[in-house]
Amino acid sequence: MVNFHLGFFALTTFIVLVCGASKNLPILSFDEGYSQLFGDDNLMVVKDGKSVHLTLDERTGSGFVSQDIYSQGFFSASIKLPADYTAGVVVAFYMSNGDMFQKNHDEVDFEFLGNVRGKDWRMQTNIYGNGSTNAGREERYGLWFDPSEDFHQYSILWTENQIIFYVDNVPIREFKRTATMGGDFPSKPMSLYATIWDGSDWATNGGKFRINYKYAPYIAKFSDLVLHGCAVDPTEQATKCDIAPKHDSIPTGITPEQRIRMQNFRKKHMQYSYCYDRARYTVPPAECVLDAKEAEGLRAFDPVTFGGVHRHRGKRHHRSRSSSSSQGEASST
Repeated sequence: MVNFHLGFFALTTFIVLVCGASKNLPILSFDEGYSQLFGDDNLMVVKDGKSVHLTLDERTGSGFVSQDIYSQGFFSASIKLPADYTAGVVVAFYMSNGDMFQKNHDEVDFEFLGNVRGKDWRMQTNIYGNGSTNAGREERYGLWFDPSEDFHQYSILWTENQIIFYVDNVPIREFKRTATMGGDFPSKPMSLYATIWDGSDWATNGGKFRINYKYAPYIAKFSDLVLHGCAVDPTEQATKCDIAPKHDSIPTGITPEQRIRMQNFRKKHMQYSYCYDRARYTVPPAECVLDAKEAEGLRAFDPVTFGGVHRHRGKRHHRSRSSSSSQGEASST
């Protein structure tokens, strides 16, 4: 009974900390920080202008983009994903400068990949620098909650030397700049985007399960929108944030307690990481820091990709960007 009360207290404390952190963040209304990207009336602003619904139907998806571009900062949103049959649906919350740098763009992604009924959403993170799309740095995870039942906070901290992804104030991935990366670390100013779209060709089990529009409309709900970074003039092509924004609720890194949570999350919930993919990289990329417990968890999840077990020989195929993005999809459904 004592252990039950202690566990309940710890869980309650965690929930309060997460909710409190979200409410104390410098939240913007949609009109203060964003503009519609596409989708016509499939984008709807609600609740005093501080929440946005993005809809995907047979006509079109939808999306929005920040009005400013940023050189580093903290970017966050609370998101509630569509429920029921969502195979082929992709919801993305990401930073990019592809409109300005079409051949050498940078990108930092949260992508949420829908699934068939009875299967969980998967969450994917990815990082591109200087157009390095042929060396995508994907990681994919399960979640410890159903992201369609309630809002959860997803955040990106981008600094000169590191990128950290957070879910409900828990860091799930830390990506550090190394000398060997050169321009592959995202360093050019980027805009923030949120979109929902039809990714049937790759999102669920490599395209085996596609969107079924009889379950449409698919609605992704966004609230607690945070843009807290160094806004820059695009004509100046600034690449450094000289004045770091300060706010009590904005993280600046990973605390020791958070690092333990991150390690536990990655050991239990990570389903794919390019660093451990022996079929893709015989030698891990130089920025990878391998962890024995992560490797053990991935081998248990997919021994073919992560354990060095040889696949049966089949027809030779070429891997495109979309197919590399979906690496390991069959094992994650």
